[in-house]
Amino acid sequence: MKLSDAQRLDWLRLIRSENVGPRTFRSLINRFGGASRALEALPDLAAQRGRVIKIASLEACEREMEGLARLGGALVCLGEADYPAALRTIDAPPPVISVLSRGDALTRPGVAIVGSRNASAAGLTFAERMAQELGDSGYTIVSGLARGIDARAHRASLRAGTVAVLAGGLDKLYPPEHDRLAAEIIETGAIVSEMPLGWEPRGRDFPRRNRIVSGLSFGTLVIEAARRSGSLITARFALEQGREVFAVPGAPLDPRAEGTNDLLRQGATLCTCAQDVVEVLAPILRDGIPLPEGLFEGQAAIPAAEPLWDEMELFGEPAPLSMAGHELDEEGAPPLIPPAASTREEADVRVRLLALLGPSPVNVDDLARLGSASMADVRMVLLDLELSGQLERHGGNLVSLAGPLATHSVPEKL
Repeated sequence: MKLSDAQRLDWLRLIRSENVGPRTFRSLINRFGGASRALEALPDLAAQRGRVIKIASLEACEREMEGLARLGGALVCLGEADYPAALRTIDAPPPVISVLSRGDALTRPGVAIVGSRNASAAGLTFAERMAQELGDSGYTIVSGLARGIDARAHRASLRAGTVAVLAGGLDKLYPPEHDRLAAEIIETGAIVSEMPLGWEPRGRDFPRRNRIVSGLSFGTLVIEAARRSGSLITARFALEQGREVFAVPGAPLDPRAEGTNDLLRQGATLCTCAQDVVEVLAPILRDGIPLPEGLFEGQAAIPAAEPLWDEMELFGEPAPLSMAGHELDEEGAPPLIPPAASTREEADVRVRLLALLGPSPVNVDDLARLGSASMADVRMVLLDLELSGQLERHGGNLVSLAGPLATHSVPEKL
Protein backbone atom coordinates (compact mmCIF):
# COMPACT_ATOMS: atom_id res chain seq x y z
CA MET A 1 0.00 0.00 0.00
CA LYS A 2 1.23 3.50 -0.85
CA LEU A 3 -0.75 6.53 0.29
CA SER A 4 -0.92 9.73 -1.71
CA ASP A 5 0.06 13.00 -0.03
CA ALA A 6 -3.64 13.87 0.37
CA GLN A 7 -4.42 10.50 1.94
CA ARG A 8 -1.43 10.79 4.27
CA LEU A 9 -2.69 14.17 5.42
CA ASP A 10 -6.16 12.70 6.06
CA TRP A 11 -4.63 9.89 8.12
CA LEU A 12 -2.71 12.44 10.17
CA ARG A 13 -5.81 14.58 10.71
CA LEU A 14 -7.83 11.57 11.84
CA ILE A 15 -5.32 10.24 14.38
CA ARG A 16 -4.66 13.77 15.71
CA SER A 17 -8.37 14.41 16.28
CA GLU A 18 -9.77 14.50 19.79
CA ASN A 19 -10.55 11.11 21.37
CA VAL A 20 -9.23 9.18 18.37
CA GLY A 21 -6.61 6.60 19.34
CA PRO A 22 -5.37 3.56 17.41
CA ARG A 23 -8.48 1.46 18.12
CA THR A 24 -10.98 4.17 17.22
CA PHE A 25 -8.92 4.91 14.11
CA ARG A 26 -9.10 1.25 13.11
CA SER A 27 -12.84 1.15 13.64
CA LEU A 28 -13.40 4.29 11.58
CA ILE A 29 -11.26 3.10 8.67
CA ASN A 30 -12.97 -0.30 8.66
CA ARG A 31 -16.42 1.29 8.82
CA PHE A 32 -15.99 4.00 6.19
CA GLY A 33 -13.22 2.61 4.00
CA GLY A 34 -10.90 5.59 4.27
CA ALA A 35 -9.74 8.47 6.45
CA SER A 36 -11.38 11.18 4.33
CA ARG A 37 -14.86 9.69 4.71
CA ALA A 38 -14.21 8.97 8.39
CA LEU A 39 -13.35 12.64 8.97
CA GLU A 40 -16.63 13.67 7.35
CA ALA A 41 -18.67 11.24 9.42
CA LEU A 42 -16.96 11.71 12.78
CA PRO A 43 -18.79 14.89 13.97
CA ASP A 44 -22.22 13.28 13.40
CA LEU A 45 -21.12 10.05 15.09
CA ALA A 46 -19.97 12.02 18.12
CA ALA A 47 -23.21 14.07 18.17
CA GLN A 48 -25.27 10.87 18.24
CA ARG A 49 -23.50 10.08 21.53
CA GLY A 50 -24.06 13.56 22.92
CA ARG A 51 -20.47 14.59 22.30
CA VAL A 52 -18.73 17.33 20.39
CA ILE A 53 -15.42 16.21 18.94
CA LYS A 54 -12.61 18.48 17.83
CA ILE A 55 -11.26 17.48 14.42
CA ALA A 56 -7.60 18.25 13.85
CA SER A 57 -7.36 21.18 11.46
CA LEU A 58 -5.90 20.86 8.00
CA GLU A 59 -3.57 23.79 8.71
CA ALA A 60 -2.19 22.25 11.93
CA CYS A 61 -1.45 18.93 10.24
CA GLU A 62 0.14 20.66 7.26
CA ARG A 63 2.40 22.54 9.69
CA GLU A 64 3.32 19.25 11.37
CA MET A 65 4.25 17.68 8.06
CA GLU A 66 6.25 20.75 7.04
CA GLY A 67 8.04 20.77 10.40
CA LEU A 68 8.85 17.08 10.06
CA ALA A 69 10.24 17.71 6.57
CA ARG A 70 12.46 20.50 7.94
CA LEU A 71 13.85 18.04 10.48
CA GLY A 72 14.59 15.60 7.66
CA GLY A 73 11.97 13.16 8.87
CA ALA A 74 9.20 11.18 7.23
CA LEU A 75 5.63 10.27 8.12
CA VAL A 76 5.00 6.53 7.70
CA CYS A 77 1.51 5.05 7.77
CA LEU A 78 0.43 1.58 8.82
CA GLY A 79 0.44 -0.78 5.86
CA GLU A 80 3.00 1.15 3.81
CA ALA A 81 6.16 -0.62 2.74
CA ASP A 82 8.36 1.44 5.09
CA TYR A 83 6.23 0.68 8.14
CA PRO A 84 8.13 -1.80 10.39
CA ALA A 85 6.63 -5.25 9.83
CA ALA A 86 7.04 -6.38 13.44
CA LEU A 87 5.26 -3.28 14.77
CA ARG A 88 2.34 -3.88 12.44
CA THR A 89 1.47 -7.13 14.22
CA ILE A 90 0.98 -5.71 17.74
CA ASP A 91 -2.30 -4.89 19.41
CA ALA A 92 -3.34 -1.33 18.50
CA PRO A 93 -0.32 -0.43 16.35
CA PRO A 94 0.19 3.31 15.85
CA PRO A 95 -1.52 4.22 12.58
CA VAL A 96 1.08 6.90 11.89
CA ILE A 97 4.70 7.15 13.06
CA SER A 98 7.22 9.91 12.53
CA VAL A 99 10.72 8.69 11.68
CA LEU A 100 14.12 10.35 11.57
CA SER A 101 16.58 7.98 9.94
CA ARG A 102 19.57 7.80 7.63
CA GLY A 103 20.11 4.04 7.90
CA ASP A 104 18.33 0.73 7.46
CA ALA A 105 17.94 -0.07 11.15
CA LEU A 106 14.15 -0.36 10.93
CA THR A 107 14.39 -3.04 8.23
CA ARG A 108 16.48 -5.43 10.34
CA PRO A 109 15.19 -7.64 13.18
CA GLY A 110 15.17 -5.83 16.49
CA VAL A 111 16.03 -6.73 20.06
CA ALA A 112 14.95 -4.36 22.82
CA ILE A 113 17.41 -3.74 25.65
CA VAL A 114 15.91 -1.96 28.66
CA GLY A 115 16.68 -1.64 32.33
CA SER A 116 17.35 0.52 35.33
CA ARG A 117 17.83 4.25 34.93
CA ASN A 118 20.12 4.14 37.98
CA ALA A 119 22.06 1.13 36.79
CA SER A 120 25.06 -0.40 38.51
CA ALA A 121 28.45 -0.51 36.84
CA ALA A 122 27.99 -4.24 36.31
CA GLY A 123 24.63 -3.67 34.64
CA LEU A 124 25.96 -0.95 32.36
CA THR A 125 28.95 -3.08 31.38
CA PHE A 126 26.72 -6.04 30.56
CA ALA A 127 24.31 -3.86 28.55
CA GLU A 128 27.24 -2.51 26.53
CA ARG A 129 28.53 -6.00 25.80
CA MET A 130 25.11 -7.35 24.82
CA ALA A 131 24.35 -4.42 22.53
CA GLN A 132 27.67 -4.72 20.74
CA GLU A 133 27.47 -8.49 20.28
CA LEU A 134 23.83 -8.52 19.20
CA GLY A 135 24.53 -5.67 16.80
CA ASP A 136 27.39 -7.67 15.33
CA SER A 137 24.97 -10.61 14.97
CA GLY A 138 22.73 -8.56 12.68
CA TYR A 139 20.16 -7.24 15.17
CA THR A 140 19.02 -3.65 15.59
CA ILE A 141 19.05 -2.61 19.24
CA VAL A 142 15.82 -0.87 20.25
CA SER A 143 15.36 1.16 23.43
CA GLY A 144 13.74 4.27 24.87
CA LEU A 145 16.63 6.78 25.04
CA ALA A 146 16.28 6.89 28.83
CA ARG A 147 19.15 7.27 31.26
CA GLY A 148 21.12 4.25 32.40
CA ILE A 149 20.75 0.95 30.55
CA ASP A 150 18.86 2.45 27.59
CA ALA A 151 21.50 5.06 26.83
CA ARG A 152 24.35 2.57 27.28
CA ALA A 153 22.71 0.13 24.85
CA HIS A 154 22.19 2.88 22.27
CA ARG A 155 25.79 4.10 22.48
CA ALA A 156 27.22 0.60 22.24
CA SER A 157 25.23 -0.15 19.07
CA LEU A 158 25.75 3.08 17.16
CA ARG A 159 28.04 1.41 14.64
CA ALA A 160 25.53 -1.33 13.83
CA GLY A 161 22.51 0.96 14.00
CA THR A 162 20.06 1.47 16.86
CA VAL A 163 16.46 2.68 17.18
CA ALA A 164 15.29 5.08 19.89
CA VAL A 165 11.56 5.41 20.57
CA LEU A 166 10.39 8.69 22.10
CA ALA A 167 7.47 9.37 24.43
CA GLY A 168 7.17 12.93 23.09
CA GLY A 169 7.47 14.52 19.69
CA LEU A 170 10.63 14.11 17.64
CA ASP A 171 11.61 17.65 18.64
CA LYS A 172 10.99 17.04 22.37
CA LEU A 173 13.71 14.68 23.54
CA TYR A 174 13.53 13.23 27.02
CA PRO A 175 15.81 13.44 28.84
CA PRO A 176 17.03 16.61 27.07
CA GLU A 177 20.69 15.89 27.82
CA HIS A 178 20.58 13.06 25.30
CA ASP A 179 20.30 15.43 22.33
CA ARG A 180 23.83 14.66 21.16
CA LEU A 181 23.23 10.91 21.49
CA ALA A 182 20.03 11.30 19.47
CA ALA A 183 21.92 13.07 16.70
CA GLU A 184 24.42 10.20 16.56
CA ILE A 185 21.62 7.63 16.49
CA ILE A 186 20.04 9.28 13.43
CA GLU A 187 23.26 8.92 11.41
CA THR A 188 23.17 5.10 11.40
CA GLY A 189 19.85 4.22 13.01
CA ALA A 190 16.46 5.83 13.60
CA ILE A 191 14.39 7.83 16.04
CA VAL A 192 10.67 7.03 16.11
CA SER A 193 7.61 8.62 17.71
CA GLU A 194 3.84 8.34 17.32
CA MET A 195 3.32 11.72 18.99
CA PRO A 196 2.98 15.07 17.16
CA LEU A 197 5.83 17.54 16.88
CA GLY A 198 6.02 19.80 19.92
CA TRP A 199 4.42 17.20 22.22
CA GLU A 200 5.90 17.26 25.73
CA PRO A 201 5.87 13.71 27.16
CA ARG A 202 3.53 13.00 30.08
CA GLY A 203 3.37 10.05 32.43
CA ARG A 204 1.00 7.90 30.36
CA ASP A 205 3.04 8.54 27.21
CA PHE A 206 5.88 6.36 28.50
CA PRO A 207 3.86 3.11 28.55
CA ARG A 208 2.69 4.02 25.03
CA ARG A 209 6.33 4.35 24.03
CA ASN A 210 7.20 1.08 25.75
CA ARG A 211 4.66 -0.87 23.71
CA ILE A 212 6.39 0.41 20.56
CA VAL A 213 9.85 -0.51 21.91
CA SER A 214 8.72 -4.12 22.43
CA GLY A 215 6.61 -4.08 19.27
CA LEU A 216 9.60 -3.24 17.08
CA SER A 217 11.52 -6.16 18.58
CA PHE A 218 11.52 -9.92 18.27
CA GLY A 219 12.66 -10.13 21.89
CA THR A 220 13.04 -7.86 24.91
CA LEU A 221 16.04 -8.14 27.24
CA VAL A 222 15.68 -6.65 30.73
CA ILE A 223 18.90 -5.81 32.56
CA GLU A 224 18.37 -4.64 36.17
CA ALA A 225 14.85 -3.56 37.03
CA ALA A 226 13.31 -2.81 40.39
CA ARG A 227 9.86 -4.24 41.11
CA ARG A 228 8.10 -1.03 40.02
CA SER A 229 10.46 -0.25 37.17
CA GLY A 230 9.18 1.09 33.88
CA SER A 231 11.28 -1.61 32.21
CA LEU A 232 8.82 -4.21 33.46
CA ILE A 233 6.07 -2.41 31.54
CA THR A 234 8.04 -3.09 28.36
CA ALA A 235 8.45 -6.75 29.33
CA ARG A 236 4.71 -7.04 30.03
CA PHE A 237 3.85 -5.58 26.63
CA ALA A 238 6.34 -7.95 24.99
CA LEU A 239 4.57 -10.92 26.57
CA GLU A 240 1.17 -9.66 25.46
CA GLN A 241 2.53 -9.19 21.94
CA GLY A 242 3.75 -12.78 21.85
CA ARG A 243 7.41 -11.80 21.86
CA GLU A 244 10.30 -13.39 23.75
CA VAL A 245 11.35 -11.92 27.11
CA PHE A 246 14.88 -12.35 28.42
CA ALA A 247 16.10 -11.37 31.88
CA VAL A 248 19.54 -11.10 33.42
CA PRO A 249 19.77 -12.64 36.91
CA GLY A 250 21.01 -10.35 39.65
CA ALA A 251 22.14 -10.45 43.25
CA PRO A 252 19.23 -11.22 45.62
CA LEU A 253 20.22 -8.30 47.85
CA ASP A 254 20.21 -5.71 45.08
CA PRO A 255 16.83 -3.93 44.67
CA ARG A 256 17.77 -3.27 41.06
CA ALA A 257 17.57 -7.03 40.41
CA GLU A 258 14.23 -7.73 42.10
CA GLY A 259 12.22 -7.15 38.93
CA THR A 260 14.47 -9.22 36.67
CA ASN A 261 14.64 -12.07 39.18
CA ASP A 262 10.82 -11.99 39.35
CA LEU A 263 10.68 -12.23 35.55
CA LEU A 264 12.87 -15.33 35.67
CA ARG A 265 10.61 -16.95 38.25
CA GLN A 266 7.66 -16.20 35.97
CA GLY A 267 9.25 -17.97 33.01
CA ALA A 268 11.41 -15.40 31.23
CA THR A 269 14.44 -16.84 29.44
CA LEU A 270 17.63 -16.52 31.47
CA CYS A 271 20.28 -14.52 29.66
CA THR A 272 23.99 -14.53 30.48
CA CYS A 273 25.40 -13.87 27.01
CA ALA A 274 24.33 -12.78 23.53
CA GLN A 275 24.22 -16.37 22.33
CA ASP A 276 21.30 -17.02 24.72
CA VAL A 277 19.27 -14.48 22.74
CA VAL A 278 20.49 -15.52 19.29
CA GLU A 279 19.64 -19.20 19.82
CA VAL A 280 16.07 -18.49 20.97
CA LEU A 281 15.32 -15.97 18.21
CA ALA A 282 16.85 -17.97 15.33
CA PRO A 283 13.73 -20.10 14.61
CA ILE A 284 11.48 -17.04 14.99
CA LEU A 285 13.54 -15.16 12.42
CA ARG A 286 13.28 -18.14 10.11
CA ASP A 287 9.50 -18.45 10.40
CA GLY A 288 8.73 -14.76 10.88
CA ILE A 289 6.12 -13.05 13.04
CA PRO A 290 2.68 -13.85 11.58
CA LEU A 291 0.97 -10.79 10.13
CA PRO A 292 -2.75 -10.17 10.63
CA GLU A 293 -4.95 -10.94 7.64
CA GLY A 294 -6.19 -7.39 7.15
CA LEU A 295 -4.78 -3.97 7.81
CA PHE A 296 -6.45 -3.68 11.20
CA GLU A 297 -7.46 -7.27 11.83
CA GLY A 298 -6.45 -9.67 14.59
CA GLN A 299 -6.52 -7.16 17.44
CA ALA A 300 -7.05 -8.82 20.81
CA ALA A 301 -8.85 -7.07 23.64
CA ILE A 302 -7.03 -6.39 26.91
CA PRO A 303 -8.89 -5.78 30.21
CA ALA A 304 -9.31 -2.05 30.70
CA ALA A 305 -8.01 -0.03 33.61
CA GLU A 306 -6.67 3.47 32.95
CA PRO A 307 -6.65 3.63 29.15
CA LEU A 308 -3.54 4.60 27.25
CA TRP A 309 -5.73 6.85 25.08
CA ASP A 310 -8.93 8.79 25.68
CA GLU A 311 -10.74 7.00 22.88
CA MET A 312 -14.38 7.38 21.96
CA GLU A 313 -16.36 4.14 21.68
CA LEU A 314 -18.23 4.34 18.39
CA PHE A 315 -19.28 0.88 17.31
CA GLY A 316 -19.04 -1.26 20.46
CA GLU A 317 -15.41 -2.15 19.78
CA PRO A 318 -13.29 -3.92 22.42
CA ALA A 319 -12.10 -2.02 25.44
CA PRO A 320 -9.13 0.24 24.68
CA LEU A 321 -5.62 -0.94 25.32
CA SER A 322 -4.89 0.03 28.90
CA MET A 323 -2.33 0.08 31.64
CA ALA A 324 -3.97 -2.85 33.46
CA GLY A 325 -1.07 -4.55 35.19
CA HIS A 326 1.38 -1.92 33.94
CA GLU A 327 2.22 -0.01 37.10
CA LEU A 328 4.21 3.17 36.67
CA ASP A 329 7.44 3.81 38.51
CA GLU A 330 7.11 4.99 42.06
CA GLU A 331 8.52 8.46 42.56
CA GLY A 332 9.99 9.86 45.74
CA ALA A 333 12.15 6.91 46.75
CA PRO A 334 14.70 7.86 49.41
CA PRO A 335 17.95 9.16 47.95
CA LEU A 336 21.26 7.41 48.40
CA ILE A 337 23.37 8.83 51.20
CA PRO A 338 27.01 9.08 50.12
CA PRO A 339 29.94 9.51 52.48
CA ALA A 340 30.62 13.07 53.59
CA ALA A 341 32.35 15.29 51.02
CA SER A 342 34.17 18.58 51.38
CA THR A 343 32.95 20.14 48.11
CA ARG A 344 29.87 19.87 45.90
CA GLU A 345 32.02 18.45 43.09
CA GLU A 346 33.34 15.69 45.35
CA ALA A 347 29.82 14.96 46.55
CA ASP A 348 28.62 14.58 42.96
CA VAL A 349 31.43 12.10 42.23
CA ARG A 350 30.60 10.11 45.36
CA VAL A 351 26.90 9.95 44.46
CA ARG A 352 27.72 8.73 40.95
CA LEU A 353 30.09 6.05 42.19
CA LEU A 354 27.74 4.89 44.93
CA ALA A 355 24.93 4.54 42.38
CA LEU A 356 27.17 2.24 40.32
CA LEU A 357 28.00 -0.01 43.26
CA GLY A 358 25.86 -2.90 44.45
CA PRO A 359 26.13 -6.39 45.93
CA SER A 360 27.62 -7.71 42.68
CA PRO A 361 31.42 -7.24 42.46
CA VAL A 362 32.54 -4.69 39.88
CA ASN A 363 35.99 -3.80 38.59
CA VAL A 364 37.48 -0.60 40.00
CA ASP A 365 38.60 0.49 36.52
CA ASP A 366 35.01 0.18 35.28
CA LEU A 367 33.85 2.33 38.19
CA ALA A 368 36.21 5.10 37.13
CA ARG A 369 35.19 4.87 33.47
CA LEU A 370 31.44 4.63 33.97
CA GLY A 371 31.41 7.19 36.76
CA SER A 372 33.51 9.71 34.78
CA ALA A 373 35.84 9.96 37.77
CA SER A 374 39.58 9.99 38.23
CA MET A 375 41.21 6.97 39.80
CA ALA A 376 42.24 9.16 42.74
CA ASP A 377 38.60 10.07 43.40
CA VAL A 378 37.54 6.43 43.08
CA ARG A 379 40.17 5.29 45.56
CA MET A 380 39.10 8.03 48.04
CA VAL A 381 35.41 7.07 47.88
CA LEU A 382 36.21 3.37 48.21
CA LEU A 383 38.47 4.05 51.18
CA ASP A 384 35.71 6.02 52.94
CA LEU A 385 33.24 3.23 52.33
CA GLU A 386 35.71 0.60 53.51
CA LEU A 387 36.52 2.48 56.72
CA SER A 388 32.79 2.70 57.49
CA GLY A 389 32.33 -1.04 56.90
CA GLN A 390 30.23 -0.54 53.78
CA LEU A 391 32.64 -1.95 51.18
CA GLU A 392 33.86 -5.46 50.51
CA ARG A 393 36.99 -6.08 48.42
CA HIS A 394 37.42 -9.17 46.24
CA GLY A 395 40.26 -10.55 44.19
CA GLY A 396 40.97 -9.25 40.72
CA ASN A 397 40.51 -5.56 41.66
CA LEU A 398 36.79 -6.13 42.30
CA VAL A 399 34.69 -4.37 44.95
CA SER A 400 31.07 -4.50 46.10
CA LEU A 401 28.85 -2.87 48.68
CA ALA A 402 28.40 -4.52 52.05
CA GLY A 403 26.18 -3.87 55.04
CA PRO A 404 23.06 -1.66 54.85
CA LEU A 405 24.09 0.06 51.62
CA ALA A 406 24.12 -3.28 49.78
CA THR A 407 20.32 -3.19 49.79
CA HIS A 408 19.88 0.54 49.23
CA SER A 409 16.75 1.63 47.39
CA VAL A 410 17.52 3.15 44.02
CA PRO A 411 14.91 5.64 42.76
CA GLU A 412 13.65 4.87 39.28
CA LYS A 413 12.27 7.24 36.65
CA LEU A 414 10.17 6.49 33.61
